[in-house]
This record gives sequence, structure tokens and C-alpha cells, in this order.
Amino acid sequence: MAELKDAHQDLVACTHCDALSPKPKLAPGHKAICSRCDNVLLVYKKDSINRTLAIATAGLVFFVPAMTLPIIGVGLVGLYNEASLVECIQDLVANDFPVMALCTFLFTIAIPFVRLFTAFVVTVSIKLGMYTPGLLQFFRSYHTLDKWVMLNVFLLGVIISMYKITDLAELSVGLGLLAFTGYLICSTFISVTFDPHYVWDKLEYELARTNR
Repeated sequence: MAELKDAHQDLVACTHCDALSPKPKLAPGHKAICSRCDNVLLVYKKDSINRTLAIATAGLVFFVPAMTLPIIGVGLVGLYNEASLVECIQDLVANDFPVMALCTFLFTIAIPFVRLFTAFVVTVSIKLGMYTPGLLQFFRSYHTLDKWVMLNVFLLGVIISMYKITDLAELSVGLGLLAFTGYLICSTFISVTFDPHYVWDKLEYELARTNR
């Protein structure tokens, strides 16, 4: 059974056609292509841990101002109002839209934050050599949440709303929108720099060595 498990660890499955191929040893910046369908099997990203840690740290710095500072201000007939993302969610609840408020909270605050925080904790743990069985379980949450981040959808909705009312009212861009844009950029670039294959291999190797 142990030999069969070790054999499977030397294989990689294509996510497109399910073909099994020997797991290649790649140099940084190189990628492996499936021999059957030409789909990308593995990509060895350059300096993944340091780059991901830097971007995750910047994203967490942007998080608080992005959530609490005003996003846009609207002025009309002498009245002016501005609101942050948190205040928008509070207004949805106050106006009897609890489901919309919950979805906005989950997809623009909770899930993106947990995803960024997971990337931060995993990369810091690898750099410091702190490997625990719980870290492997914690890393699985990154894969679970990766497809549920919708910051770009929210930003697109804000831009469309601003475009529609620009002729009807006086608009001003708040610091919250700038911070939210930075937060979105960091969240997007995490997917570019983070190398889950390397992290899986690193965690499994270190945990197996610790348990010997």
C-alpha cells in the first residue's frame, strides 16, 4: 500500500483530459504540458513564496480602509451623502434586503479576507519553517474559497452605477474606492504569484519528515 501511494505521488493528472503523466522536475519559470491535449499540467512560478507574502501583506493593509472609508459621495439639490462598504451592507439590512446584505458581506468581505489571510499565514509559515498538521487543513480553505471571490463584480457594479448617475448628481470618488481597487489588485495578483503545487509538495514533504 505504501509503495502504491509513493507511485501515485510521482504522477500528475491533467485537469482537462485526466491523463496521468510522470511528475516532472521543473526549473523556476518553466511549465509542463500534457502530451495528450496540450493543457498546462504544472507551472513552477518564480520566487512564489516571497512574492505572494508581499502581495498578501499589501492586500491586508488595504483591507481596513477599503471596508471603512467612503467609496463614493453623491450630491444632489444641496444634499450630500457618502458611504463605505460596511455602511452599504448596514443600509441593505435596514431596508429589508438581508439576503443581498449577506451575499455582499460574504463575497466582498469575508471570503476575500480569509483567502488573503490564508495565503499570508501559509507563506509566513513556510518561510519560518513552522509546519503543523493543521496548516495543511488550513491551506485547503484557499482552494475552497478561490472560486468565490467576487471583488471584481462589486467594483464593476460601482463603476456602472457611477456612470448611470453621473448626469443626475455630483459624484466624488472616496478614498475607500481607491483602497478597494488596491485590495482587488492584490487579491487578483495572489492567483498569479501563488504556486499551490509547490505549497502542497512542500507541506506534505515537511510534515512527512516531521512524523518519521
